[in-house]
This record gives sequence, C-alpha cells and structure tokens, in this order.
Amino acid sequence: MGDVVNLNKARKARRRADARADAAANRAKHGRTAADKALDKARAEKLGRGLDQARRETGPDED
Repeated sequence: MGDVVNLNKARKARRRADARADAAANRAKHGRTAADKALDKARAEKLGRGLDQARRETGPDED
C-alpha cells in the first residue's frame, strides 16, 4: 500500500512551485538592467536601418 498524502499540502506545494516558475520567468523578462535594454534597442535600430538600406526602390512603371 502507498504512502498517505495530504492533498491540501500537495496542492499548496504545487501552487508554490508554479509561483516560483512564474517569478523566474518574470525576472528574466523584466529584471534587466538599463544597459541591457539600451543594447537591445540599439541592435533593433541597427537591424532596421540595415533593412531600410537594402530595400529596392520601385520605379513608376513597376508596381
């Protein structure tokens, strides 16, 4: 026969584990330094400029 499990404690433990996982995801998503955010912004702007420079101009005859 198996061990007796208190379901209330098991539910609480599962909720705590889920809350810890959510907290870790939020820390990774929002807990970045200003330097990290600025670096990501600069990279995105550089990528956008590169795409704009590579864009082909279409003439009036081409559409």
